[in-house]
Amino acid sequence: MTDRFDAIVVGAGPAGCAAAYSLAKSGLQVMLVERGRTPGEKNVSGGILFGQALHDLIPNFWEQAPLERRITSRCLTFLSGKSSVTVDHTRTTSKTAPHDGFSVNRYKFDQWFAKQAEEAGAMLAPGIRVDGLLWKDNKIAGVCAGGDEVFSDVVIAADGVNSLLAKEAKLRKDHNPHEMGLGIKEVINLPREVIEERFNLSGEEGAAYSFIGCTKGFPGGGFLYTNLDSLSLGVVVHLSAFSKAAVKAPDLIEHFKSYPSVSRFLRDGDLLEYSAHLVPEGGYGAVTKLYTDGLLVTGDAAGLTLNVGYALEGMNFAIASGVAAAQTVERAKVIGDFSKHSLKRYEQILKDSFVLKDLKTFQHAPAFLGSPRLHNTYPALVNNLVTALFSSRGVPRPKLLTLLIKMVLGEASIPGLLIDAVKLVRGL
Repeated sequence: MTDRFDAIVVGAGPAGCAAAYSLAKSGLQVMLVERGRTPGEKNVSGGILFGQALHDLIPNFWEQAPLERRITSRCLTFLSGKSSVTVDHTRTTSKTAPHDGFSVNRYKFDQWFAKQAEEAGAMLAPGIRVDGLLWKDNKIAGVCAGGDEVFSDVVIAADGVNSLLAKEAKLRKDHNPHEMGLGIKEVINLPREVIEERFNLSGEEGAAYSFIGCTKGFPGGGFLYTNLDSLSLGVVVHLSAFSKAAVKAPDLIEHFKSYPSVSRFLRDGDLLEYSAHLVPEGGYGAVTKLYTDGLLVTGDAAGLTLNVGYALEGMNFAIASGVAAAQTVERAKVIGDFSKHSLKRYEQILKDSFVLKDLKTFQHAPAFLGSPRLHNTYPALVNNLVTALFSSRGVPRPKLLTLLIKMVLGEASIPGLLIDAVKLVRGL
C-alpha cells in the first residue's frame, strides 16, 4: 500500500463513496477507508433515497444499483389512542423519476456504491479504523489508520454523526441533546406478496409513512416504509427526552407498534433486525464548520440532515456534499493549495446548492417540531375533529367552522396556539 494519496476519504457511506468516486473519475489518487469489514456493515440497514444527486453523478443508477422499491405512496398519519387520521398521496411513478425516492438496504447499497468508487480507481480499504489525524506544521497531513501513518494532501471526513475527525480538528463541539435525535429501528420480515396486498402495491411500487403522536408526547415521530420482502419501522426522538424522563428506547418503539394503525401492517411478521443510531436534527444552526487546512467535513459528520416533520432527508444531502467536497479538492489540486483559504470554496458550493439552501429555508423548523403540543394535543385534536365529522348522534350537527373552534378552544390555549402558529409559519 502506498503511503501517500491526493485525498483520503474516511467512511464509505453515501457521502464518502460519492467523494471517492468523483475524485477517482477525475484521475486523483484517493483512498477510501471504512471501519466495517465491508461498506454498509456499520449502518442501520435501510432508508429512503431521493436519487437526484446520485443520478447527476451516475446517470440512470437505478439500472444497476440494488434498490428495494420505488416510493409511489406517501402518507402522513396522526395517531391518538386507537384512532388515526391519514393523509395519503399516491401517484404512478417510474424509476426514471429519481426525485420521488427509493427504499434501499444500506448494507447492499453502500457495498454497490463503494464498488463503483473502486472501479473508478479509488483504493478501498475496509476493516481499518482511523485513530486520528496526522499533523504537520499545524496542518492536517493525513490519518493514522490501522497502526500506519498514511499521508495525503487533504482528508475528507465522512465518518458519521459522531465524527471524531471533525472533533479533533475542532470543527465541532460536543452534541447538544436538543440538536440530536435517537433513531430506534426494526426490520420486520414479511413475504413480498403480503406486503403488496397490505399496502395496495404492485411490482416494485413502495409506500412510506410518517407518524405524529406516537412518541409519548416527546418531540419526535415514527416512520414505516416497505422494502421488497420486509418492512422498516421505528421512531426518532430528541435526545433531550432521555435526559429529562425515565424513558427507554425499547419502550418507545413497542409503544409505537401498539397502535392499531401500525400493528395491522406488522401482523405475522418476524423481527430480522433491531438497531439504534444518532440523527443530527439541529438544522441549519447546528451545521459544523465545514473546512480547515487539509480537511473537509461531509454528510452526517457535518450535520447535513433536513427534518421537516413529514420528511427526513439525509442520503441525498450526503451524496451532494461528497460531490461538492470532491470538486473543491480537484480545484485545490490544480492550484496546489489545500489551505483553508482554498478549501472554503466547498462551503460556497454547498451554499449555491439545494443542501444549504434547504437547510437555511427551514432553519426554524426544529423550533416548531420541538413543540410538545405537536406531539400530543394536535394529533388528538385532529382525530377528535374527524371522528365528530363522521358521527351521527341524533342531535343537530354544528357547522364545520363552529365545531373546529369549539374543539380547538377545548384542547389548546389561545397563547399556545398563537405561539405554534408563528413557529409553523417561520419553520415550514
